[in-house]
Amino acid sequence: MNNNLTWADFEKVEMHVGTIIEANDFPEARNPSYQLLIDFGEELGQRKTSAQITSLYSKKELIGKQVVAVVNFPKKQIANFMSECLVLGAVEGKNVTLLQPEKEVKNGLRIL
Repeated sequence: MNNNLTWADFEKVEMHVGTIIEANDFPEARNPSYQLLIDFGEELGQRKTSAQITSLYSKKELIGKQVVAVVNFPKKQIANFMSECLVLGAVEGKNVTLLQPEKEVKNGLRIL
């Protein structure tokens, strides 16, 4: 089976940098999660998502943290919440380490 992507396939995935501006508990989720509001700058605006990152991050430390997210997935209903993007992270068991730029960059910058 060939799982290789073409460059055109990769370009379809819109990954952008945003800053977390809100982090709230999400008790209705099946697995421990937070509801996040992320600012992706003027062009993309703010997007909501849920993230299973409670084992490594507190709500307080998430505020102001820049993250990388896919912003062109269809919206997804998770319990009583509509997720509008997918935050990316390295997964080891139940621990998810968020992907973020090494230095602060402008919200909305695209990852290529």
